[in-house]
Amino acid sequence: MIRLCSLIVSFLFLALLLGCNGNGKPAVSTPANSSDTVEKPVDPPKKPGDSAKESDNPPKPTPGAPSGAADWPGFRGPHSSGISKEKDLPTKWSDKENLIWKIDLPGPGASSPVVWGDKVFVTCYTGYGVNAKDPGTMEDLRRHLLCVDRKEGNVLWDKEVEAKQPEQPYKGFMLQHGYASSTPATDGERVYVFHGKTGVYAYDFAGKELWQADVGEKLFMWGTGSSPLLYKDFVIVNAGVESGALIALNRKTGKEEWKTDGLSGCWGSPALVDVPDGKPELVLSFPNTVRAFNPDTGKELWKCDGIREGYLCPTVVSKDGIVYTIGARSKNALAVKAGGTDDVTKTNRLWTKNLGSNVVSPTIYEDHLYWVDDGGVAYCLMAKDGEQVYAETLDKAGGIYASVTIADGKMYVVTKKSGTFVLAAGPKFEVLAHNTLSDDSTFNASMAVSQGQLFLRSDKGLYCIGKK
Repeated sequence: MIRLCSLIVSFLFLALLLGCNGNGKPAVSTPANSSDTVEKPVDPPKKPGDSAKESDNPPKPTPGAPSGAADWPGFRGPHSSGISKEKDLPTKWSDKENLIWKIDLPGPGASSPVVWGDKVFVTCYTGYGVNAKDPGTMEDLRRHLLCVDRKEGNVLWDKEVEAKQPEQPYKGFMLQHGYASSTPATDGERVYVFHGKTGVYAYDFAGKELWQADVGEKLFMWGTGSSPLLYKDFVIVNAGVESGALIALNRKTGKEEWKTDGLSGCWGSPALVDVPDGKPELVLSFPNTVRAFNPDTGKELWKCDGIREGYLCPTVVSKDGIVYTIGARSKNALAVKAGGTDDVTKTNRLWTKNLGSNVVSPTIYEDHLYWVDDGGVAYCLMAKDGEQVYAETLDKAGGIYASVTIADGKMYVVTKKSGTFVLAAGPKFEVLAHNTLSDDSTFNASMAVSQGQLFLRSDKGLYCIGKK
């Protein structure tokens, strides 16, 4: 019985990384049930001159930021939201319908493609851990960043990096996603990729390596999966696995600009939250605590009691200064008002619910919060109070690592082995289509949207889908 329980717990941990603390302050160097709660927020007191100070120093725009909805510059697209403003997107596709092009990738990966202009960037790995029955030799592990021509699907360049040794052995949880789970980020001039203990790399659009920066040497049995975030002149990475730190690197040089230590247990990616009448905040969901940091310095701004769990994978989302997060095995969700100082649990936490998911991140669209959990159950909640609108099981969806993408009134749900479900993006549950391809490998990555086209990646291929 003890062995059986251990196996069950191990299975629950398998869905860890994707696409994904203690309560002490970090050190900074330069269906609803009776346990659900809705809490009335109390605005934190403002200090004299706060409003004038904020208006005198508005946030600077991000250099090279996309001018519209055409680009998909990082994990979950613009603002890490999982939402695109694109219109006239395909609802149905197959090997013979609405498939613009498909290319074979050198190796597998769980990272999402990113798109800027006519270039698509995606990572994968080769040499080790490609075949579970014969994983090969760890010293042969290579990590790749590919640049693909969006119009024709031609590989423009492939940058291969030797993995720093030793790496996490290809067994246990590593079988679920491998060694390319972090999505790249681009600012239109450079593309940045996080290779775990092998480091952070920057390339120009011609494929020239500009710099490399180490962010830690540690390993964990679940591997790494957080994706970099671009802010002003910084590349911000959650190196919780590698060094237990949140680190900002200079975009042009790779030099460390600030580092916040003492952070662990979070596999989610850093997310920027726009605070009304205030400066943007950097927010992540850690075990037991949601934390906000100053993205310019790394200093902690506030914390709030979060989801009680030993680890968390989902990346937070936000709208109108409200942060939403879900997770994990315990399946919880909560909303907290950004802003304030120190512990804001009593003043800013709006609601909690016993609903959630282990791996996937939610999406806030109009007045509702959406996600499809690891087992294929689609959820819709009212954003204002967490009231459940629906919980519907997708027929034969199987396992899911990818987070939903919403665009053109549709919600795209990529499953690992059962194709992509297309749902209506609204409070009424409706399945519009169920699309499959002949590719029998695993689809772990969230979808990208750009210039009227959808981009999917599997362990074998990269797909461009659009109306013909």
